[in-house]
Amino acid sequence: MTTQNEIRASESQHWYDRLGNPMYTVIGKNGKERNTTLRDARTMNLVPSVTTILNVAAKPALNIWIQRQVLMAALTLPKRPDESEEDWISRIMQDSKEEGKEAANRGTEIHASIQGYFEGKGYGNHPDHVQSFEDLITENYGRQTWIPEMSFANELGFGGKTDLHTTAGHGVVIDVKTKEFDKDDKIVGYDEHLMQLAAYRMGLRLPHAECANAFVSRTVPGLVVLHKWTEEELKKGWLMFTNLLQFWQTKNGHK
Repeated sequence: MTTQNEIRASESQHWYDRLGNPMYTVIGKNGKERNTTLRDARTMNLVPSVTTILNVAAKPALNIWIQRQVLMAALTLPKRPDESEEDWISRIMQDSKEEGKEAANRGTEIHASIQGYFEGKGYGNHPDHVQSFEDLITENYGRQTWIPEMSFANELGFGGKTDLHTTAGHGVVIDVKTKEFDKDDKIVGYDEHLMQLAAYRMGLRLPHAECANAFVSRTVPGLVVLHKWTEEELKKGWLMFTNLLQFWQTKNGHK
């Protein structure tokens, strides 16, 4: 059963109850809130999110990007005269994460503006991105009643929360991704994006819904590119996802 939820807590642990309600945090024995763990999930009969399942698969492009950040940090942070090698390496690793944090924060802001618009809260801090996003999906899917931030749980043992979808016709599911790109860059979707959307439409009980990724530029205001997935690709994505799901469940002993 799917449910709309107003929870805005961190999705760091990505757990949902069997009704589809996010359970990102729990109250510990000391009375304080903490992130939900696998042990909690077993006790409370929770299901992992789609993104948690996808994390068991290798991400070559992401790994290369991380390695480049470490190398760039090493080139710009020479070892201090009295600094130990361990401290120097620690400083490099910390610095290499800063650009990623900044990018993630900006992406979160853009994402929040788009989400807020469809929740009736106006254009937020990124009106150019919001307007371009709305124009693009209207051009491709017409005027629709779009539902933002819908959470769900599936009987196979996974849950999630979609960015935007509509139930009109066979349905449409859209996932928003922010990244750095310019208007001349070629934007493509990856297997991770495909599997995520294939799982989302099944989780929403819209097995024949159209699916697309909306890539929003973090560097060029108003630049949004839509990548549509074919039905054949989505069927392949669902098969790949269910194999990862079975692996995760077997490895962790939790369904």
